[in-house]
Amino acid sequence: MGLSEDGHHIVALMCDEDARERMATLRPDLVLLELAIRGPHRGGWALLEWLGEHAGSPGIVVLTPLGRVGDRVRALDLGADDVIQEPFEPDEVRARVRSVLRRLRPETQRPRLVIDDERKEVWIGERRVTLSPKEYSLLSLLASAPGRVFSTQEILDSLWTEPSRVAGHLSYATGQDAQKYVYLLRKKIETDAAKPDIILTVRGFGYRLAI
Repeated sequence: MGLSEDGHHIVALMCDEDARERMATLRPDLVLLELAIRGPHRGGWALLEWLGEHAGSPGIVVLTPLGRVGDRVRALDLGADDVIQEPFEPDEVRARVRSVLRRLRPETQRPRLVIDDERKEVWIGERRVTLSPKEYSLLSLLASAPGRVFSTQEILDSLWTEPSRVAGHLSYATGQDAQKYVYLLRKKIETDAAKPDIILTVRGFGYRLAI
């Protein structure tokens, strides 16, 4: 749940056979591997070795109940990027996953987002993006506190301070209006709007700007 809140798409596989069958199509950025996993191919240790050789070099964070230093060294030698001993705190796992992903995908690879409030201009790397007033206001709100989750209600309160008139009747914005402008904004600033890495959804809570 914590990793999902951080914007990651999670796929859970229950044995090493499932992992081997699905890895080619999943092409994950990172594998969180429980060494106690079982399967017909000798379980977690064999899967760790296989991942390092055949899975397109994803990041690998190993979870192990084994406390011996030799096991941690062995895991690192087999290709793990980090080893976490159980029992662990969920926040520690989240932090280590972020750390490994930063090393694999340095921030310099993400186009720099620049908001020039005086000129009302937005740049993604070298590309200037033309936004509507509502889209600009939404991006400015998210950028006012990068990393903070803004609820749908906070977005509505910021972007629609007063009801509008439609065909002579007062019209009030709804959560769907907020979702619509998140979608429109993503289409303009994300490399792939279907897989956003700038404006992230925190399911059940709202949206945040990736730091």
